[in-house]
Amino acid sequence: MRHDDNLTADRPTFVTHLECSMTGERYEADRLHGLSAVGRPLLVRYDLAAAARALTPEVLAGRPADLWRYREILPVRRTENIVSLGEIATPIVDLPAVARAAGASNLWVKDEGRLPTGSFKARGLVMAIAMARELGVTTIAMPTNGNAGAAAAAYASRVGIEAVIFCPADTPEINVREIAAQGARVYRVNGLIDDCGKLVGQGAKARGWFDLSTLKEPYRIEGKKTMGLELAEQFGWELPDAIFYPTGGGTGLIGMWKAFDEMEALGWIGSKRPRMYAVQAEGCAPMVRAWQQGERHATRWEDAHTVAAGIRVPQAVGDFLILDAVRQSNGAALAVSDAAILQAVDDAARTDGLLLCPEGGATLAAWRNALAEGLVAPDDKVLLFNCATGLKYPMADQSRTLDRNGPIDFASL
Repeated sequence: MRHDDNLTADRPTFVTHLECSMTGERYEADRLHGLSAVGRPLLVRYDLAAAARALTPEVLAGRPADLWRYREILPVRRTENIVSLGEIATPIVDLPAVARAAGASNLWVKDEGRLPTGSFKARGLVMAIAMARELGVTTIAMPTNGNAGAAAAAYASRVGIEAVIFCPADTPEINVREIAAQGARVYRVNGLIDDCGKLVGQGAKARGWFDLSTLKEPYRIEGKKTMGLELAEQFGWELPDAIFYPTGGGTGLIGMWKAFDEMEALGWIGSKRPRMYAVQAEGCAPMVRAWQQGERHATRWEDAHTVAAGIRVPQAVGDFLILDAVRQSNGAALAVSDAAILQAVDDAARTDGLLLCPEGGATLAAWRNALAEGLVAPDDKVLLFNCATGLKYPMADQSRTLDRNGPIDFASL
């Protein structure tokens, strides 16, 4: 079956309604929504009993390995509104040398850098843009630290939706240029991502843009939850013991936790859950502080700074959902230093040949700390998330120069 055949297959979605993640208040499906009445994310709900009769692990096994194979438990109602740039199932790659050096085994990376636009943001944004198309949106706006804006720009261009993107002035240059190259209007802002988000909110009121900010619409979670569906299938419907996830807005962690509950209701997995470790940088760790203080909500982190731009999110609207998942799973919120992040990126590349992005490096650094502190055991089955290709980030020039016209001492090379 060709990829296009998969997208045009006649499969209904079993969406029933949306509900407020805090109050449980019910909202009608098939209408354009932002946050709930109390200003919290909306969650998409499905008739999982009916979905279980239509979608089984055996049925999935016969479908192409892409994101849209889970169509019955994704929100797009009409097939013609699906948008795709080829969202493959991303590989799970082991890190045997890194694990061995730490006296451990069973260390894997889910390498999300293989997705369109080179990051896991493609999962959330393909779903958000498809639903924007279905619900008649003509212009979207959003803040970004880089990769989300690139994904939004690409998918919006694909379906003819106008995109306006705001990013901090120090966003990696390649991301800013990538966003513009894929058709969006991109603006550099002298502030952080939440400052950019305020501009989006103001522009949405003034210009009628639809605000596609993280968790301010319901569908990015649904795209990101496919990480949980996919990893369960790749592990033979047995979840790992621990998942280390780079956490800024936290959509993916929230989405995976939702996916695990849905899969149990579908009869695909049992009640076992991985311990969820929300990984942040020491220079921007609002979730870590809230977790340590026993708070359900995280206050804004002032003077946020880290080499891992993707997790430099001073305040997240889904803070309580992240912290709930961490606590319910007996996990933790962990902060790592920039030095440890850079060392982890270097080690994974040099010893196991896998080039992590800085945010992926943060998960490896956090695992090392957790192992040393006894939070994870040497034989635990651990999955790290590399959220983007390392090729998008600056790398030190460690090359040397040769003069082909002069004598060359090959013994010294």
